Amino acid sequence: MRKAAVVGAGVIGKHHGKVISQLADRIELVAVVDVIPEEAAELAAKHGGRAFQELGQAIDTEDIDVVVVCTPTGKHGELAIEALEAGKHVIVEKPAEVTVARTDEIIAAQQKAGKLVTVISQHRFDPSTEQVLGAIARGELGRITSGIASIDWWRGQSYYDSGDWRGTWALDGGGALMNQGVHTVDLLVAALGNPVEVFAYTGTLAHQRIEVEDVAAAVVRFESGALGMLHATTAAYPGLSARLQVHGDRGSAVIDNDQLVFFQVTAEGENPQERLMGTNTAREVPTAGSDPGMLSDAHRSQYENFLAALDGTEELRVDLVTNRRSIGVITGVYESARTGKPVALDGGRQ
Repeated sequence: MRKAAVVGAGVIGKHHGKVISQLADRIELVAVVDVIPEEAAELAAKHGGRAFQELGQAIDTEDIDVVVVCTPTGKHGELAIEALEAGKHVIVEKPAEVTVARTDEIIAAQQKAGKLVTVISQHRFDPSTEQVLGAIARGELGRITSGIASIDWWRGQSYYDSGDWRGTWALDGGGALMNQGVHTVDLLVAALGNPVEVFAYTGTLAHQRIEVEDVAAAVVRFESGALGMLHATTAAYPGLSARLQVHGDRGSAVIDNDQLVFFQVTAEGENPQERLMGTNTAREVPTAGSDPGMLSDAHRSQYENFLAALDGTEELRVDLVTNRRSIGVITGVYESARTGKPVALDGGRQ
């Protein structure tokens, strides 16, 4: 039985408390840490454990194997490193940190500690994603030529006003792309491979009193030659969907709100049919996709993979370097928007 501490008892921390309670035969919540004592006490009362105001207090008091970091992004690094230096394994909410350099600091601490770290990227565990990435790996879509990641969401001004850290560079690390769009960026990178260059524009067009963007548009060039388009906004009233399109010369796939809504490939041994521009007679593919809400079976699946990796029965499917690629793309978008120039990326290599 693994014993866990959740750091940050806000909305995301509460979701993690629920996931841990669903895996009660494998992991137990023994500590909840939050600077607001009432928040920590509330989560602990619901899902177990003792309440603390500092991670160090929890580590000194309780027998903890895993620290789950659910604070604002700009605090992820210092807490993850504190946990690693104390000899704990770590689960970090997305994204790992607000910059590549600060993510590299966590990677260095993880390598020194020899512990496991995973970054929550639960949509990699959606059945729709697994089907599409499996088809790409098997070559069923042929050469991947392009992809589109679009996050068309709405956040009212009250969302940004609800916490003084929201919409700040220091703690949010960015806006629509870093905070809301990182999961879809992650899926684009998973599908298209190593990103090598990005050019972008960003704007703050529908909100006040925030430092970061509420709309971003970018083009990403990948090592394979494939081109990707990014669009992320929290200014699309009343809010639509998060959507990923992947196109190859033998097939295409579309995931919309975690559901596989389009999938067609050319059967092995056959040639692609010649069609008129824009025609489409492909079937929609129903799947047993995950709940499009914040908490889904995919969260639990990622926890299960992490616990299995701790037991040595599975490979860890999402590590820090995996998430670093997405952070590199997003921070590259911000740098390109600031300078008006393309930005070279290192593809997440270490």
